[in-house]
Amino acid sequence: MTLNAQRLVLASASPRRLDLLRQIGVTPDAVVGAELDESPQRDETPRRLAIRLAAEKAACVAERERGAFVLAADTVVAVGRRVLPKVEDATEGRRCLELLSGRAHRVLTAVAAVGPDGRRAQRLVETRVSFKRLGPDELRAYLDSGEGQGKAGGYAIQGRAGAFVTELQGSYTGVVGLPLYESLNLLIGLGYQRP
Repeated sequence: MTLNAQRLVLASASPRRLDLLRQIGVTPDAVVGAELDESPQRDETPRRLAIRLAAEKAACVAERERGAFVLAADTVVAVGRRVLPKVEDATEGRRCLELLSGRAHRVLTAVAAVGPDGRRAQRLVETRVSFKRLGPDELRAYLDSGEGQGKAGGYAIQGRAGAFVTELQGSYTGVVGLPLYESLNLLIGLGYQRP
């Protein structure tokens, strides 16, 4: 097997992560989603959940894409030890947004990378996000937009929900789903040469 030192595979089906990488001039050679059960394990903290899932995604795809750099990430939205789901419907979205309304929460994005030689690295980025108190009309309008469907915590900060944020401490791109500074540095640390 020949190692292709510059082949990069993004282990994610998220178009947002792909867009973020392209924003900094990095275009993966392939995008391969990892099919995993993302349910939290018993007594698993939000931090450990994000780290475990990112590492499992990277390992799963690296097994299929040998000799390439593999980059994976997982984002968890948490209020205390409570992990908010990836919202599937308006009812679930309403519950999440009502919980986030008028308070701070944490967005934990773990990034894991595997080099062509099998070396691994990972990093967790924690961002504190505060929301304004959401009125019934803006809550209804946001839910009607459908923008929060499939998103951890029921919102997309890069969209309409950006207007809900009163304070952000940490990584904006981490909240979107891929902290760019940390991701690129993990890859470079494993020998990746930025184009």
